[in-house]
Amino acid sequence: MSRNLLTLSLTATLLTGAAYADVPQVAADIAPVHSLIARVMDGIGEPDLIIQQGASPHEYSLRPSEAQALQDADLVFWVSAGLSPWLEDAIATLASDADATELMESSGTIELESRNSALFEKHKHAEDEAHDDHAEDEGHDDHAHGAHDPHAWLSPNNAMTWLNVIAGQLSAADPENAGVYFANAAAGRAEIESAVADAMQTLAPVRGGDFVVFHDAYQYFENDFDFYAAGAISLSDASDPSPARIAEIQARIAAEGIDCVFTEPQFNPGLVATVLDGTDAKTGVVDPLGADLELGAAFYPQLIRNLSSSLAGCL
Repeated sequence: MSRNLLTLSLTATLLTGAAYADVPQVAADIAPVHSLIARVMDGIGEPDLIIQQGASPHEYSLRPSEAQALQDADLVFWVSAGLSPWLEDAIATLASDADATELMESSGTIELESRNSALFEKHKHAEDEAHDDHAEDEGHDDHAHGAHDPHAWLSPNNAMTWLNVIAGQLSAADPENAGVYFANAAAGRAEIESAVADAMQTLAPVRGGDFVVFHDAYQYFENDFDFYAAGAISLSDASDPSPARIAEIQARIAAEGIDCVFTEPQFNPGLVATVLDGTDAKTGVVDPLGADLELGAAFYPQLIRNLSSSLAGCL
């Protein structure tokens, strides 16, 4: 009996290896995108992460292992050249044979225009500000990189759209597992919807609180949750703010009684200390990239819950 069980076990192992032999090698730029791919590939394979967890994607130097992961990839998923301008050349050089998907170019993606001001005016309703260029016309490629805020993964609506995009690309490359990919994508959407419901409940008691963020990365989250920042110390590319911009933020904090100013683990908190000097505002930490979260399929829903908890905790 034991010999028969051993034979069956070896046969199952060989068959499983054969079934998975053609699973695509997949690379993701940042941890939130990695999580969406991991959810779609659950039970079949795992993607590689290109940008080290917790590092800023705006500027980054690839490690040898990360460059190798790009080189080995059959599929590459990345947010946009607006987020990581350096990655466009890296993909062209190292992953020229891969099928690369710039997620912000995907049909159904909601895009928001970049904000250049330090202080944000009273917001319009979400539907007035958000738009899907891909659904409206076919001229999106004419838009210059940088015209849109690249932090689009912080919209759960975009994340749910991207799950289907990822499942479609994986299914084209690996038709035998197409059913699993799309079933996983559907389960992932349900998990994100649950996280959104939890976040709405967490934010409800502090709705109306005024806060300033370190850099203008949260517009998509603000838009989806109708929960808006009063301003940002740095632009969306996290470039150093001018003295005039800092002074403008300080004046808003002093004049309007801003409740909280948020820093991020990816950046030097010294600027926040400068902005807070002489004010009564509290400081908190909010992380758009989930530096402390465990990588994997559960990462993205937890990121949304953590953002809402961080905001509510300080406000």
